[in-house]
Amino acid sequence: MKAVRIHTLDGPRSLRTDELPEPTAGSGDLLVDVRAAGLNFPDVLLTRGKYQFKPPPPFSPGGEGAGVVRGVGAGVTDFAVGDRVAFNVIYGAFAERVVIPALAAVKVPEGVSFEIAAITPLTYLTDWHALVDRAVLQAGETLLVLGAAGGVGVAAIQIGKMLGARVIAAASSADKLAFCKRNGADAGVDYSTEDLKERVKALTDGAGANVVFDPVGGAYSEAALRAIAWEGRFLVVGFAAGEIPRIPLNLALLKGCSIMGVFSGQFAMRDPVKNHAHAEKVFAAVAEGKLVPQVDSTFSFGRATEAFERMEQRKVLGKVVLVP
Repeated sequence: MKAVRIHTLDGPRSLRTDELPEPTAGSGDLLVDVRAAGLNFPDVLLTRGKYQFKPPPPFSPGGEGAGVVRGVGAGVTDFAVGDRVAFNVIYGAFAERVVIPALAAVKVPEGVSFEIAAITPLTYLTDWHALVDRAVLQAGETLLVLGAAGGVGVAAIQIGKMLGARVIAAASSADKLAFCKRNGADAGVDYSTEDLKERVKALTDGAGANVVFDPVGGAYSEAALRAIAWEGRFLVVGFAAGEIPRIPLNLALLKGCSIMGVFSGQFAMRDPVKNHAHAEKVFAAVAEGKLVPQVDSTFSFGRATEAFERMEQRKVLGKVVLVP
């Protein structure tokens, strides 16, 4: 069995395609033939040892994928050999076959391709947990999405619109903002040329955004917090900029706002039943065309380094797919 693995924590250049023994499903597990897997920014961080989880090399990255059930472990009754499934894990998806807990899998509806199924679990479940569970986003509210042209950003735009919010997308170029608007954003802020706080204030008639979705961190976090509405909710999703910001906590006092952490991996482990219910809702929305995951490009396992570097260089609109 072939698998893409990180051998040293030196970035994408440390990736190799290795031959590994065939895995077998244990009790409560599924063995899945992987047909496609989604690449996400945490995978890039894993190649440099900068993610929250730091498995020792060598290991295979990849937090989401889709394929066909090849084997069913003892005690599993909800799945059978031949089922089309998608799954969300911490790492390990960039392999021809993976063993996953059955609770981490969801059946893929007819009409949804493996490529689309593979890029849905991590981003859309992260955002569903963020916007539905944590922020409790309401119809008519304004949602500000930072890093809006990336995988989690586009998913946040689409889920925000599905929930009835007005969405302001913030991204680093005009081309990225045009992509965001094609995916439902009502307005945009180019934070490479515009003042984020002032532009958001102008777009909301001075009221600010009710919810801020921040997977970027760095210098933009404080500016976005300064543009939040009274009793707003600030979602800390990640730090793609590489810098963990130091927020002046007096802003939370002055705004009467909440700063909320979004750690979907921990949520999925602590409440797998609720997470699975979220997954079924998300995939139903994908099958109905209410949510439309965006494929930027597809790479074979042998071109994994190229795919990771494209992600690291911020050239991706939507999601990158890897296929065995």
